[in-house]
Amino acid sequence: MPALPRRPSAATPSACLFLLLLLLVSLAWVRSNSRGLAGLPPNSAATTPIAIMGLMPLSDSVEKGRIGRGVLPAMQLALEQILNESLLSPYSLDLRYYDTECDNAKGLKAFYDAIKYGPTHLMVFGGVCTTVTSIIAESLIGWNLVQLSFAATTPELADKKKYPYFFRTVPSDNAVNPAILKLLKHYEWKRVGTLTQDIRRFSEVRNDLTGVLYGEDIEISDTESFSNDPCTSVKKLKGNDVRIILGQFNEEMAARVFCCAFNEKMFGPKYQWIIPGWYQNSWWEKAIPLLNSSHCLAINLLGAMEGYIGVDFEPLSSKQIKTISGRTPQQYEAEYNHRRGNVEASKFHGFAYDGIWVIAKTLQQAMKILNATNKNQKIEDFNYTNKELGKIFLDAMNQTSFFGVTGQVMFRNGERMGTIKFTQFQDKKEVKVGEYNAILDSLEIINNSIKFHGKEPPKDRTIIQKQLRKISLPLYSILSALTILGMIMASAFLFFNIKNRNQKLIKMSSPYMNNLIILGGMLSYASIFLFGLDGSFVSEKTFETLCTVRTWILTVGYTTAFGAMFAKTWRVHAIFKNVKMKKKIIKDQKLLVIVGGMLLIDLCILICWQVVDPLRRTVEKYNMEPDPAGRDISILPILEHCENTHMTIWLGIVYAYKGLLMLFGCFLAWETRNVSIPALNDSKYIGMSVYNVGIMCIIGAAVSFLTRDQPNVQFCIVALVIIFCSTITLCLVFVPKLITLRTNPDAATRNRGLQFTQNQKKDDSKTSTSVTSVNQASTSRLEGLQSENHQLRMKITELDKALEEVTMQLQDTPEKTTYIKQNHYQELNDILSIRNFTENKDGEKPILKNHLDQNPQAQWNTTESSRTSKDFIEDINSPEHIQRRLSLQLPILHHAYLPSIGGVDASCASPCVSPSASPRHRHVPPSFRVMVSGL
Repeated sequence: MPALPRRPSAATPSACLFLLLLLLVSLAWVRSNSRGLAGLPPNSAATTPIAIMGLMPLSDSVEKGRIGRGVLPAMQLALEQILNESLLSPYSLDLRYYDTECDNAKGLKAFYDAIKYGPTHLMVFGGVCTTVTSIIAESLIGWNLVQLSFAATTPELADKKKYPYFFRTVPSDNAVNPAILKLLKHYEWKRVGTLTQDIRRFSEVRNDLTGVLYGEDIEISDTESFSNDPCTSVKKLKGNDVRIILGQFNEEMAARVFCCAFNEKMFGPKYQWIIPGWYQNSWWEKAIPLLNSSHCLAINLLGAMEGYIGVDFEPLSSKQIKTISGRTPQQYEAEYNHRRGNVEASKFHGFAYDGIWVIAKTLQQAMKILNATNKNQKIEDFNYTNKELGKIFLDAMNQTSFFGVTGQVMFRNGERMGTIKFTQFQDKKEVKVGEYNAILDSLEIINNSIKFHGKEPPKDRTIIQKQLRKISLPLYSILSALTILGMIMASAFLFFNIKNRNQKLIKMSSPYMNNLIILGGMLSYASIFLFGLDGSFVSEKTFETLCTVRTWILTVGYTTAFGAMFAKTWRVHAIFKNVKMKKKIIKDQKLLVIVGGMLLIDLCILICWQVVDPLRRTVEKYNMEPDPAGRDISILPILEHCENTHMTIWLGIVYAYKGLLMLFGCFLAWETRNVSIPALNDSKYIGMSVYNVGIMCIIGAAVSFLTRDQPNVQFCIVALVIIFCSTITLCLVFVPKLITLRTNPDAATRNRGLQFTQNQKKDDSKTSTSVTSVNQASTSRLEGLQSENHQLRMKITELDKALEEVTMQLQDTPEKTTYIKQNHYQELNDILSIRNFTENKDGEKPILKNHLDQNPQAQWNTTESSRTSKDFIEDINSPEHIQRRLSLQLPILHHAYLPSIGGVDASCASPCVSPSASPRHRHVPPSFRVMVSGL
C-alpha cells in the first residue's frame, strides 16, 4: 500500500547538508505523491491533472477498510473510461487517496495534511465512516470544497444547513422511508408499529419515517425501542395488536428480535416484519452463536425470519440499458469482477464508479459555465479561498443527471434520488422481490414474487368484523307461521262469537267482552312479528321505533284480553254476591268502561315511559371469536337490545300493575267458583288461564334473561310463551262454548245442581228470596232466576210424587170433595200460584208486576208485610191445612197442574217445557199468588 504524504524536512545552512537534504526531499516528494500518481490512468501525460482528494479507510486494521479496497477497482475503471472518452479534455482526473482508518483524529489529520502539503484539490471524494465524514463535511464550507461520498448513508448528513457542500451518490438510510411508504400503500397497510435499537443512526431513520408517514393516513400505533433485550418491546407490540412491524436494528440485535418474535409467536400469516436490507450475506449464521440462549435454536430463528422483507438501496441497476459509459450495468459488473481479482467485492462499488462520473460531469459543466462568462477563468485556477469557483462546482453538481450503473443519478438537496430494492427471506436466502424508483415515485413488484404465509397479505391489525347476532330466518319463518295459525284461530273464534251472538249461550257469556278477549289475543300474536325483526331486517332507526311499538302492542294486548275477562267475571261476582239485594243494572257499556280504565292506566305508564326515558337501540359487544372460515379476521359478536337508562324501574312498574291485575282476576275467579251456570261461570277457565300465563311468564322471563346473548333462543322462548299464553287463553274461553253449543246448548244455561246437598239447599234458600226483586230491577239477574226456576220445578216434582201416592189412598172418600171446594179454594189457589210462578220467563215479569201493583202495601222491605206473609205461610203449612188439602184437592191438582210441570200427561213429556204449552194450564189471578218460600 502506498505510504501517506510526509512532511518535508527543514533545510540547514550547510551546503553539503543542503544537497543531501535536497536529494532526500526529492525522494520524499516522489514518494508522497506516488498515491496521487497511482490515481492517474495510463496515457494521461498529455493532459493537465486535476487533483481530487480521496478520503476512505484502506488499511486492514479496520473492518470498513474492505469497503475502500473493494471500490478501488471500480474507481480506476471509471478514471480510465473518462480519460479514453476525453470528457474533460485537456484535463484528466488525478485521484489521490488518503487513509482515514475510520478514526476521527487520523481522518481529520489526513484531510489537513492533504490540504497543506498536497496539491490544490478541486473536490473531496469519499467518506465511509459516519463520524469521520461528518466532521470533515462540516468544515468544507471554510475551504470551498465540494464533497461527494459513495458510502456514507447516515441520515445526519442530509442536514443542508450543517453540511451545505456535502453530496452522496449512495442513498441515505432515510431514502428507504418513501419506499416503505409506497409498499405500505401497495398492500393497504394503514396501521404499523416501530421497533428501534437505541442507536442514533436508527433513531434518526425512525424519526424521519414518522414524518413521512404523518399525513399519509397511516397510523403508527406503537413505537418501541430497546438497548439490549428486545423481548419486552416485542411483547408490547403484540399486546397492542401490531401486525406490521418496521424494525431498525443491526444484525446481532436482529437475531435477538426474531428469537423474541418466535417466543411470542409473532410470525407467520398474521405478521409482516420489514427490516433493513443492508445486512451482510448470511448474517444469521454469524449471529446465532452470539445468542447464547437455549430458548432459541437455529431452526426457531429461521422459522421466525421466514418471510421478512429487507429494504436497502439497489447497488446496481437491473435494467439492461447503456449507461453514460456506454456499457450496461451487467457489462460493467463483469469488468469490475475481472479487475478486482481476489479483492473482496464491496456493494458500494457501483456508487463509487458513478461518483467518479459525477465529478467528471460536474467539472465539465463548470468548464461550460466558465467559458460562457468570458472571464478567462479555468477550473485549475481554483483555490481554497475562491468562493466563486466553489459555488460554481456546487451548482454544477446539483444539476448533474445521467443514467449510471446504479440507475438514474441525480440529486435533490444533495441527496441521491436512487433506486431502493426490496428483498424477502425465502427458504433460507434473500430474494429480490421489487424495487422503488425515487425519481418516478413508483414501486415495481417483480412478478408477484413476494410470498406470504397465508392466502393473502397479512392484515395491518386484527380485522374486527362485527357480526350481528341475528334471528335465524328459518326460525323466524316457523314461529311466524305458528303465529299466523294462532291469528287464524282467533279470527275463527271471532267469527263464531259474532255469528252466534244472539244464541242464549253466547249472549249470557257477554259477546262484547269475548270480542275484546280475542282482540287482545290477536295483538299479542302481532307483537311476535315485531320481536323477530332485528338489524338484519330493518335499519337502526326503524329498529329503535320497533322497540317502542312492540312494547305498546304487547302491553295493550295483554290488558285488553285479561281486562275483558276479569270485567266479565266481576259482573257475575257483583250479581251473585249482592247480599243486600239492591237493584243492579250492569250493562256491557259499564264493562267497556272498566276495560277502558285499565287501558288508560297502561297508556299513562307507556306515555310517561316514552317521554321521560324512551327505549333506545343499544349494542352489546361480546368477546372476539376466531373466523370459522380460517381467515385472518376476528369476529366481534354484537347484539341489539332495546334499553333505556332506568329499564329496571319501568319494567318493575309494568310488572307490578300486571301482577295486581292477575291477582284481581284470581280473586274474582275464586269468589264466583260456586256459580253453577256454565254460561256465566268462567272462574275455572280463568283460573287455569291465570295459572298458565303466570307460570309461563315467570319461566319465560327468567329464561329470556339468561339467554339474552343468544337471540335465537331468546326469541324462540318469548314467541312460544306469547303463542302458548294467547292460545291457551282463547281456547279455554271459547272451546267449551263451541262444544256446548254444538252438543247441548240448553244445558249450559241450566243449573248444574240437580241433586242438592245440604249446603246447596242452604244457598238456594238465601238466593230464592231475591228472585222477584232482581227480576223487577235488572235483566242481568235473569240467568239467576232461570236457575232458581229449575230448582223449584224439581221440588214440585217431588211433591207431586207424594201427592199421587196419597191420592191413590184417598180415592175411596169422594164425599169430602164438596167440603174442600167450599172451604179450601183459597189454599188451592195458593198452591196453583206456585205452578204459575214456574211458567216461562215471559210470564214471570208481568205476573210479579201485577201482584205488586195490586198490593202496593205488600212490599218486601216493610216490616208489616213481612210479618203477614210469615204468618200466612205458617198457617197454610199447619197439619190441619195440609190434611184438608191432601184429602180434597189432590185430584184437582193432579189433572190441572201436573201437566204444566212435567206430570204424567203425554202433552208434557219434559219438565223443561213451558207451562203455557199445556192445554190444562190456566191463568190464576195475581191476587192468589204467593212467594215461592211459602212452600
